[in-house]
Amino acid sequence: MVAAAFVAMCAAYGVAYSFGAFFKPMLAEFGARRGATSAMFSITVLVWASLGPVTGHLSDRFGPRVVVATGALVMGAGLALTSMIDRLWLGYLTYGLGVGAGVACAYVPMVAVVGGWFIRRRNTALGIAVAGIGFGTVCGAPVAAASISHLGWRATYVAFAIASTAILLGCAWIVERPPVHVTPSRIQLGDAIRSPAFRLLYASSVMVAMALFVPFVYLPSFAHEHGASDFASAALVGIIGGASVAGRMGLGSLADRAGVVRLYQASFLVLALSYGIWLAAPSYPVMVVFALVMGAGYGGYVALSPAVIAHLFGTDRMGTMLGALYTSGGFGAMAGPPLAGLIIDRTGSYRVAIAAAFAAAIASFVLLIPLTRYEPASELQIARD
Repeated sequence: MVAAAFVAMCAAYGVAYSFGAFFKPMLAEFGARRGATSAMFSITVLVWASLGPVTGHLSDRFGPRVVVATGALVMGAGLALTSMIDRLWLGYLTYGLGVGAGVACAYVPMVAVVGGWFIRRRNTALGIAVAGIGFGTVCGAPVAAASISHLGWRATYVAFAIASTAILLGCAWIVERPPVHVTPSRIQLGDAIRSPAFRLLYASSVMVAMALFVPFVYLPSFAHEHGASDFASAALVGIIGGASVAGRMGLGSLADRAGVVRLYQASFLVLALSYGIWLAAPSYPVMVVFALVMGAGYGGYVALSPAVIAHLFGTDRMGTMLGALYTSGGFGAMAGPPLAGLIIDRTGSYRVAIAAAFAAAIASFVLLIPLTRYEPASELQIARD
């Protein structure tokens, strides 16, 4: 189950986080502004974040197999249709809905499956599973850049459609419910929403998402404008993914022995401080340092989010709870990259946009400071899970 989750996330996020490699070719072909082009990615994040509670609930109730298989078909269709668009706004529908639904169907159900299969060393298992996102990020953007240079962006999307559909269908065939049946819950999150701990998690996630997705969209073009080649520019997103693998696997394992909430807070602090490096980046090597530090913090944040939910609320409704938390990413993504694009278009400089992302990331860490005062789920709840 861990292997299936790893591969599914590698495929889904490898496609989603390769968008930076497609950004400049699509910007040039459609003659659009940066803010309008980046909105295509932001809508994708909003869709996968908004559908998280739905796919988590459906997986809790009907099992993950049908949900992941549906996501495979929808993502493949969305990518294939995106290769044929003649207007940018059509990509909001084909790419945004197709890739967004595919990621939602892969991520929340697979994470909930891994959380349900483990009692001891659950955090380690979750850390390994979500490391697939990092490996997908490592491979997706550089492969896309190389393919675009030879085939063009449209043919590359067709190739991605075929590969992602095949991989996700294979994962759907493998995945199974956890052996201990957990009674499915309806999507009623009033108790969680009224919880101060959940509110802090949610507000912090909104702010960090505003910063998080800015480099995935703009770092390649920033590097290219500072003299890097197309491949080297796209490789920076891969470096973020590679560094995030270490963060996901290392902190996921460490969380089994240390305080998961404090590690979660530390990940946010590292992520926030990395934007100071990008703000001062005068050269490509400094951009690499930013990508490494940012990736490590990002990886810890993603790996530890499910662990924090399990720690504070148990795993009884983990799919639904994770889905509810991840809607925050959609709101942050809808604000972050388009706002950054607007700032860049108005000022002609990336620096103000990076500074705004820096401020949002710092705010996300500050919001988490009170989280340590809240009690974890009861031992009875954990034992029943």
